[in-house]
Amino acid sequence: MPEDSSTPPSRRMRADARRNLEKIVSAAGALIAEHGADASLEEVARRAGVGSATLHRHFPSRQALLEAVFKDRVEALCARAGDLLAEADPGRALSTWLRAVGAHAVANRGLGASLMRDGDPTLGETCHDMITKAGDALLARARAADAVRPDITTTQLLKLVGAIALATEREPDGPAEADRLLAIAIDGVRAR
Repeated sequence: MPEDSSTPPSRRMRADARRNLEKIVSAAGALIAEHGADASLEEVARRAGVGSATLHRHFPSRQALLEAVFKDRVEALCARAGDLLAEADPGRALSTWLRAVGAHAVANRGLGASLMRDGDPTLGETCHDMITKAGDALLARARAADAVRPDITTTQLLKLVGAIALATEREPDGPAEADRLLAIAIDGVRAR
């Protein structure tokens, strides 16, 4: 993982090493979207333009690489939720974010399940907590504006999005189908 500015100068990552790390995470993300969480590590290295040893120096295990891909994407989803809190229409803000969560889930074929099955469950819990907290803020605004049914919870919405993503992840046009199904589901949670 990239080191922050609080890391002592002697321990900071060189610029070329940081670029390699970023290329590896980017290539892994693209391959996961194409082939799922079991994508070849050798192919990740090849697409990143680095050797296998460089990949393994940064990520000693498949798990470590998956965690880097997942954490960055969850942080981006949470940042998106924060941005949407300024949206004038709280119902539309929640809907937009749920669709982003759905696109994330479809694009990360098998990533969440792989992390929970093979890895440190604390990462999954931390990311889940981050997403839930982000969703809670959007849902609270939507509830206050009477844009959603009062009995809906963030956990229910995330389960719904996850189920739709799982049902569509192997379809040729999975992201578009997931978005269509999510639009139908979102219509069902609106206040009547």
